[in-house]
Amino acid sequence: MTGPSLSSSGCIAAAQTSFLRSKLLLALASALCMAATPVLLTGCNRASAGTTIAPASPQAVEAAREQLDLIPPPAKSRYMAIRSLSEWENPYLTVQENVATLHVTQADANQSTLGTGGMLRPVAARQQNLTVRVSDLPAALDAVPQDCWPYGRVIAIEEAHDAPASSRPAVRRNVEAAIKTLGDLGVVVYEWNEGGGLR
Repeated sequence: MTGPSLSSSGCIAAAQTSFLRSKLLLALASALCMAATPVLLTGCNRASAGTTIAPASPQAVEAAREQLDLIPPPAKSRYMAIRSLSEWENPYLTVQENVATLHVTQADANQSTLGTGGMLRPVAARQQNLTVRVSDLPAALDAVPQDCWPYGRVIAIEEAHDAPASSRPAVRRNVEAAIKTLGDLGVVVYEWNEGGGLR
């Protein structure tokens, strides 16, 4: 008696999914290391009110834009109805005073609807968070696999909720810098307010 066997297409799909996950983890880890390098070399410091945020390099923007152009344009009918970031399936950014957190939900490798979001297939197990500088955003978005963009080339962005009132102007400047970088990349920005929904 022989054990259960997988079809060759099932093995190939599983191998491709595993490869994409490994590629994303490696790219996210390298982006994180690059983001941490200045902190290791200069130590931690707070940005003063007059500090300007370094823009992304034009070469990085152009290289990332070429890859992001492979993702189809956004389908407004799919993402405009979303009212909570917990329902959002595309990548989204939470912008803080000095950095931004990129939240990515990996596509479910299992195409069956059986058990989706349940104990055996929790959505949280497919979520990854990466803290990056806004100037490193092109490299970080370039590393996100195409199947993580089900709504097309659109990203939600929100301000950090736990930022003190004294840092709100710096957070807003960082949001504006991120929006400019995303616009340069050809990514549509869907800005969320604190209560949820479009700003």
